[in-house]
Amino acid sequence: MLDIAWPLFIVTSLVLIATPGQDMILVMSRSIAQGAGAGVATAAGVSVGLVGHTLLATLGLGAILRSSEWLFLLMKLAGAAYLVWLGVQLLRSPRHELVASAGAPRSHARLFLDGALSNISNPKIAVFYFAFLPQFVTPGASHPAVSIFTLGLVFAGLTFLVKGPVGLCAGMLSAWLRARPGVLAGLYRFSGAVLVGLGLKLAFERRP
Repeated sequence: MLDIAWPLFIVTSLVLIATPGQDMILVMSRSIAQGAGAGVATAAGVSVGLVGHTLLATLGLGAILRSSEWLFLLMKLAGAAYLVWLGVQLLRSPRHELVASAGAPRSHARLFLDGALSNISNPKIAVFYFAFLPQFVTPGASHPAVSIFTLGLVFAGLTFLVKGPVGLCAGMLSAWLRARPGVLAGLYRFSGAVLVGLGLKLAFERRP
């Protein structure tokens, strides 16, 4: 029996997951571009990225990131560069491509990988996991590492349960948006600008 404060953890997690951020923007932009399947594939990738963070947190990498200035800086810059690259791709999409196909189509496998890389390359999430998950493990728990691992997996599952439907809903609007190229172009530019902004914010943000 795991010693975990489940009700508090689930409520807190759902609030955090529903808060708009880089992953939500990525899921919505991919879904609008290529339909609901693309958004769900991206959301699945994001969730798998969180499974990676779960493993890292269980192994204690969060503590290493907090103590190693160079490792944190390296991962932070890599994550920031990836977000900026994704944003620039949206900003540079020619208008005629947006009208014809809502951007260069990508396979679901590539979209899955985009979601996973966007998430796993963000060191803030590793530090967040290390600080967040232990709060819901009962003091004196007999297997704290197993409890943290379980919490991380549940958080990843909850993330997909929230962001998967977001991808579906955005995908349902994709045909309507493609028939209105001005609106679609505006959404692409806005999403690209947000991703670039998030990348720059991550690059210049001080470590926690």
